[in-house]
Amino acid sequence: MGYQHIKVPAEGDKITANADMSLNVPDRPIIPFIEGDGIGVDITPPMLKVVNAAVEKAYGSKKAISWMEIYAGEKATHVYGSDEWLPAETLEAMREFLIGIKGPLTTPVGGGIRSLNVAMRQELDLFLCLRPIHYFRGVPSPVKHPELTEMVIFRENTEGAYVGAGGNLKIGTADEVAIQEEIHTRKGVERIIRAAFAWAREHGRKKVLMADKSNVMQHAHGLWQRCYEEVAADYPDIEAQHMFADALAMQMVRKPHLLDVVVTNNMFGDILSDLGAALQGGLGLAASANLHPGRTSMFEPVHGSAPKYAGTGKANPLAAILSAALMLDFLGHREASERVEQAVADALKTGRTTVDLGGDLSTSGVGDRIARTVAE
Repeated sequence: MGYQHIKVPAEGDKITANADMSLNVPDRPIIPFIEGDGIGVDITPPMLKVVNAAVEKAYGSKKAISWMEIYAGEKATHVYGSDEWLPAETLEAMREFLIGIKGPLTTPVGGGIRSLNVAMRQELDLFLCLRPIHYFRGVPSPVKHPELTEMVIFRENTEGAYVGAGGNLKIGTADEVAIQEEIHTRKGVERIIRAAFAWAREHGRKKVLMADKSNVMQHAHGLWQRCYEEVAADYPDIEAQHMFADALAMQMVRKPHLLDVVVTNNMFGDILSDLGAALQGGLGLAASANLHPGRTSMFEPVHGSAPKYAGTGKANPLAAILSAALMLDFLGHREASERVEQAVADALKTGRTTVDLGGDLSTSGVGDRIARTVAE
């Protein structure tokens, strides 16, 4: 599931970047975390517990992780004031320490407050959203052969329809006009496509498929077509494929085993990766990484904050835990990452899960089970 493997030299207590796009990771790195809104209060503590257990078991206390809480969303307004949904201090901490992990955030409807998730990705230029679609045995799936599903979606994370460009005229009247603009740059499109091909080559994948709607969006997605053809020419060992996004959605349901690495724009990546989550058993298992390799990276579960379940003990912590496994792999803690993934697979196979996946454990109960397994 991991994004890349990085050597782990020991120096200081902060993660630093090298010119070759790799990272230097100290023996005891400080990793900022955002608890998140809603069920964040439930799923984040088990995630931290599992990571600590996995690193301790794999490497001993010398490579333990130190956690530093930073704030965004509702909790930030309590700490910094009612208007501070995304404090400057939070962004500064992410830039300084280069890596972080967060729970789900709730963006208030109305009031001119943009999505906090989108804001963090744009402010930190986390252009690469990596979403692995991996099926775990024992989980119900709507497709016939989910065990053959093993795809990775590369979603452009900072441009497209989510830049907030547009406006409204004559609001509240019968003549109201709403304009929402997509913005794509050659730099933004080329770097996400190149990242997908580079990852495919590094991980022995044979195919990269680009999804767009260039048949009806000739200007914006025409740029995607041109960039894709140019980048693909630099990777003759990788088969370059193309599908329109709607056809790809059908293919993901009918024959997901034919898909390998998919690269697409911000909106389509959002939609298609949620469809992929359904194939693997739901959003409760959907992990993601928001990356700018060699710079800041942030890991988070795909699902939302589900405030009505906050404090009930019903929330599924596995997406957060699997996101942490991605982070461990990214940091070069491959053994610890594999221990977490295997422990999750074992819990799913034996039905020791929360009620949404057919189990009877609480949120903390699942976390305790995973932590015990990785420590054995």
